[in-house]
Amino acid sequence: MTFRDDHALAAGLASEAGERLLAVRAREGFADAAALRAAGDRESHVFLMAALARLRPSDRVLSEEATREERLDPRRLEADRVWIIDPLDGTREFSEEGRSDWAVHVALWEGGALSAGAVALPAQGRTLNTAEPPKLPAYQDGRFRIAVSRTRPPEFVRNLADLVGAELVPIGSAGAKISAVLTGEVEAYVHAGGQYEWDSAAPVAVAQAAGAHASRIDGAALTYNQADPSLPDILVSLPELATTLLAGIRDLHR
Repeated sequence: MTFRDDHALAAGLASEAGERLLAVRAREGFADAAALRAAGDRESHVFLMAALARLRPSDRVLSEEATREERLDPRRLEADRVWIIDPLDGTREFSEEGRSDWAVHVALWEGGALSAGAVALPAQGRTLNTAEPPKLPAYQDGRFRIAVSRTRPPEFVRNLADLVGAELVPIGSAGAKISAVLTGEVEAYVHAGGQYEWDSAAPVAVAQAAGAHASRIDGAALTYNQADPSLPDILVSLPELATTLLAGIRDLHR
């Protein structure tokens, strides 16, 4: 496997990791959810780290599955190129038979901004990427849908939905939620319950390449490769809805 283009590399690695995760599911079965989640995390992380070490040996990597010491390595902050990966986004959904709302994230941060990325949705049979970003669906005026966490939707998002006349749609992983905006299943994703850079870097790279709005919930830019990888809130939406949603969020937080 050789890739000169970073966009193709992100897409290829995310897709291959996804195929490996499908194989883990088939091999392990669903009787022991904890064992399945652990096996999936391990298999995908080991594959992605080895592939990046081989194919981009000069680059740094920030992975959800890295140790605390690896995450705090100061060389990452001094690097020009850092891969930000989530080997298995949505472990809960991965371990539940029949669910397809889990993902693999592979993104490249370069020179201060996200420059390439891919989100594999293996159980859905597709990989969204910055090489060929999806075409955003046209927004039809009227009621719209906001993707939220299946298990812990923030209360303020419920209030926001009431304020702007939106329907809440529970979806599993962050990658699946943002991908749902790009494929027309929902029109927005709003979250403020705590996340990290690896939860959003790859899907945000794809969203930005597709022309979607992506920011913090106060409208500030999303920044990556920080010393503290916490990135606790996010808004991704069709561009036509960003002003309405940001205004609604401001009203709720006054």
